Amino acid sequence: MKHDAIVIGSGFGGAVLACRLAEKGWNVLVLERGRRWGTRTGPGVTAFPREAGDPWLWDPAAPHKRNGWLDLRLFGGMAVAQGAAVGGGSQIYANISVEAEPWVFQKGWPREITYDALKPHYDRVAEMMAVRTLPTGQETARWKLMREGAEKIGAAARFRPVPLAVSFRDGFDPEAPGARDDRNSWTHTNAQGVEQGTCVHCGNCDIGCQVGAKNTLDLNYLARAEAKGAEVRPLHLATRISPEPGGWRVDFDQLVDGERRPGSASASKVFLSAGSLGSTELLLRCRDEFRTLPNLSGRLGHGWSSNGDFLTPAFYSGRKIHPSHGPTITCAIDFLDGSQGPRFFIEDGGIPDPLGAWFDRASRQGWLERLRLGNRFARRTFDALISSGDPLENMMPWFAQGIDAADGRLHMGIDWCRPWKKKLKMDWKIGASQPTIDGIVEMHKQLAAATGGEARVPPTWKYLKNLITPHPLGGCNMADGPESGVVDHAGRVFGYEGLHVLDSGVVPEALGLNPSRTIAALAERAASLL
Repeated sequence: MKHDAIVIGSGFGGAVLACRLAEKGWNVLVLERGRRWGTRTGPGVTAFPREAGDPWLWDPAAPHKRNGWLDLRLFGGMAVAQGAAVGGGSQIYANISVEAEPWVFQKGWPREITYDALKPHYDRVAEMMAVRTLPTGQETARWKLMREGAEKIGAAARFRPVPLAVSFRDGFDPEAPGARDDRNSWTHTNAQGVEQGTCVHCGNCDIGCQVGAKNTLDLNYLARAEAKGAEVRPLHLATRISPEPGGWRVDFDQLVDGERRPGSASASKVFLSAGSLGSTELLLRCRDEFRTLPNLSGRLGHGWSSNGDFLTPAFYSGRKIHPSHGPTITCAIDFLDGSQGPRFFIEDGGIPDPLGAWFDRASRQGWLERLRLGNRFARRTFDALISSGDPLENMMPWFAQGIDAADGRLHMGIDWCRPWKKKLKMDWKIGASQPTIDGIVEMHKQLAAATGGEARVPPTWKYLKNLITPHPLGGCNMADGPESGVVDHAGRVFGYEGLHVLDSGVVPEALGLNPSRTIAALAERAASLL
């Protein structure tokens, strides 16, 4: 075998594995479907998208033609947003690196996975990603509103800052004139020898930090992996996994010049880290379409969770919130103890600057005026959005995650647009998860009212009960055996020695808060057992 290990995907599972295996002296190949993105265009690097004509979207039906920043999948009643990049979800997430609650692991997990077993790996992730909370003196208007809301509803003790994988400069004053100018970012070299900047509260966390203050995986774990000899190949989409004598073969398509150029590589071990949707789909195809892995567990695709994600915008008359100022999320009000019935974790949401700029241009050019005519809801909403200066300055995006039922199912079905092909589909019913979302909505309303705002429940939920999540979990669930899951406590696929899955797909239950650190800790633990 040319390689000791092939890692498919470079997110919070794959990047950790690539790093730790390369440190062990393994010959590691990383296949990443997305591009390598950066603060500016260079050899093999695409600048973060900003303008309308930039490569924003990933098209699963034609990835060789459209392989942009965001992969948005629409299922019945559920939409899933995920990154397509070297560094995976770390490129589009809101920087939150928080540990799961100890009680989460008491039900639905393999017996070996406990909070105490993960704690040293949680700590290692925090050190590697240089995690810290928002510095004193840099609190945003959203941070202050969150604290005020917690105090006014009698939940002050539940308010807390959350750990962020962001490089900050102590003493930086975000309220100083011109503070958010990129030129105020200070250059430094991180522990892996990579040059980064410091946060200037630009608000672009979810669309690529142009000053390099966001501690994404390509700047730490993957940088360390490549320094130790790992090879990372962007725009390589894995299509099939097959056992062969002495190991495994991975077929892939290289996405180049608008074409899909087939190729393959072999290794003694394969680590699938393509995310909840990506890993599950690839294994489903290998079991049910290609028949290369016919003995995969019948639980493959089951136990999928949206992690209870929900956002409720609220509008404030005469109060400036500026959701595009500061890191996207900075703090939380913790109701995971079940004191409200459902368990959930309220956070301050944020919106990147380009969205505000779009509203500003739309307002000046009359687009919004045409949209608001004849629609009372649209008129009230757009009137609240359009103001002098920042068009969204009066909006607070109340965000949350919660413990949903984790009862979704991924499977392959007919693509009605291309009936000769199969596509990934999802069976999702809101029934068992609705109490969690209803509890989040009511808390958002309560917090908005307590702070003088008016919550506007999205009509997609109010009338259709549709949801969107950036935190898909499950599909290749960890379990004690193949009758209840797909992989064991170390991510080893039941029935196939040398094949592993380690990413968000192995998380068997909703965490109720941001999952990135737990996914990385599971990968750290699995790597330590090899």
